[in-house]
Amino acid sequence: MSRETLGYTQLEWICPRCASRNPGPQKTCLNCGAPQPADVQFQQPERQEFIQDQGEIEKAKAGSDIHCPFCGARNPAGATTCQQCGADLKEGLRREAGRVVGAFKTTPVKSVACPNCGTPNPETALKCANCGATLSTLPVTPPTPITATSKKPNYLVYGFIGLASLLILCGLIFFILAGRTEGTKGIVHSVGWMTRIAIESLQPSTYQTWQDEIPAEATPGNCIQKIHHIQDEPVDNANKVCGTPYTIDKGSGYGEVVQDCRYEVYQDYCDYTVMEWKQVDVSALQGDDYSPIWPQPQLAYDQRLGEREEIYTIVFDTPKGSYTYQTSDLDLYQQCQIGSPWTLNINPFNKVVSIQPAP
Repeated sequence: MSRETLGYTQLEWICPRCASRNPGPQKTCLNCGAPQPADVQFQQPERQEFIQDQGEIEKAKAGSDIHCPFCGARNPAGATTCQQCGADLKEGLRREAGRVVGAFKTTPVKSVACPNCGTPNPETALKCANCGATLSTLPVTPPTPITATSKKPNYLVYGFIGLASLLILCGLIFFILAGRTEGTKGIVHSVGWMTRIAIESLQPSTYQTWQDEIPAEATPGNCIQKIHHIQDEPVDNANKVCGTPYTIDKGSGYGEVVQDCRYEVYQDYCDYTVMEWKQVDVSALQGDDYSPIWPQPQLAYDQRLGEREEIYTIVFDTPKGSYTYQTSDLDLYQQCQIGSPWTLNINPFNKVVSIQPAP
């Protein structure tokens, strides 16, 4: 995912002594004069604006401030000696940077009344335009009481869980029962066979795929533009999709406004037609003896023989009634001579699952 810089904005810090708001680059509190703490957390003002002054933009780009290891004074990035005491800043501590401060928002500025003279001022102003009184002290609001609420049970969720459990249980019972069989003696009463051969013909089939994946022997059709994939790097024929802009603390009282973007790459998604063998008819024969034969259909010039299928049916008489068993095993079928005894393995669903000669 690529990150794009939209611009830079000034952050704020709260004075721990008087709770006044101050511009991020301001080294001392505008209200009480207290120094900006080394561990202060910068935050966004109520309304953010992009810095337009080129000189201030360069300061924002410079990076984290450095605190002097001797006097603690704050120095701009790139400084080699302390502006206050002249000490070497090689051992200086850089402010932490890279923290996401929050989403960048540009909502209209509201007006607030000066607590001293009542003059309306923009809410982002730090001092009254009329009397100079500070406007940046944060109001202290009592914590919202937490009201205990009773949580109602989600009967719909419980119902789904119960239904899923019942289905699993039924499936397990079915699996267990299907595997159990009971041996029953039967006598072959009658037999029958059926043989079938599919007849296929070349027919047009239409599919869809990406243009560069169309088979060479296919006939291309109509195409539309669709998203093929999403990537981080910009390319031709791509649609840039970006997330909500957000602000990153630069460690100097400034914030870098960025947004994460990805690129939807479009390609042609096309219809194409190929000729494929498809079943158009079936030829079948049947009989009640032990010598099945296969059909010999007459084919047209554009036809061929397809899949072959053989079904052998054996009907048994048992003390429990008549049972039918089907197989594709010709050798087994030919062993089932009329009147011969067999053991039938019958599952709880009254279906013959296998047979073997009776002892």
